[in-house]
Amino acid sequence: MIDFVHLRVIDIIDIILVAYLMYQVFRMIRGTMAMNIFIGIVAIYLLAFIVDILHMQLLGSILNQVLSLGLIALVILFQQEIRRFLLLLGTQYLSRYKQTIEKLFSAHPEERIALVKIEAIARACDRFSQSKTGALIVIVRESGLQMILESGVPINADTTTELLESIFYKNSALHDGAVLIQNDKVLAARCILPISENPGLPIKYGTRHRSAIGVTEQTDAISIVVSEETGRISIVTDGKLQGNLNRNELILALEKELTPQPFTSGLR
Repeated sequence: MIDFVHLRVIDIIDIILVAYLMYQVFRMIRGTMAMNIFIGIVAIYLLAFIVDILHMQLLGSILNQVLSLGLIALVILFQQEIRRFLLLLGTQYLSRYKQTIEKLFSAHPEERIALVKIEAIARACDRFSQSKTGALIVIVRESGLQMILESGVPINADTTTELLESIFYKNSALHDGAVLIQNDKVLAARCILPISENPGLPIKYGTRHRSAIGVTEQTDAISIVVSEETGRISIVTDGKLQGNLNRNELILALEKELTPQPFTSGLR
């Protein structure tokens, strides 16, 4: 136990870091099935504590056997959340420093946004909306999506409205699945995305929307989905869906997401 009479600065930093870590873990599991598992694990630990106080040897022995496998069980049960946490460390924060360096040594940091052909993507989505053609587009950022890329059909062509229309044409062999775009290239089509396991999602969301959300929960990619039933355009980032966009709103949303962060964000 910390001696508060001789509380050191390093102790305060330690407490802050632990609190921040717990907050980040809570953010990752909030609204997922992992939250229920976490509550169950906490309940077992509380029960074991009470059993130890009451000296209930038989039940205590059983609980100790269960808790002895706690670390392995946590890794197995929370593997997706652990992956997301490592991704948070490896991309969200390090990419800020990368953007800062780019700003220091590049005279034109806005070139990043020019690589993705936003107008061509927005124009295609607008046409999909009018014709009620289902579409799912994923824009790759810092996270590698090699496994998802390998699940699809390689394209490696310049991003154009006409190409996207031909891919998502209802009678096309490539219209199922997602299209992966990186910089100004369509990398692949008919890609298989991870489906979100968030139990809090509205029941109206089908496989296409759940896939669009799922890939952004596990990576820093941006996904755009057009509903085949309603023709509504939605954009998803960090597992959060912003729906019912028109062409201009989609352009603004993409520009906001693809524009490098302000210089000061790399110093936070």
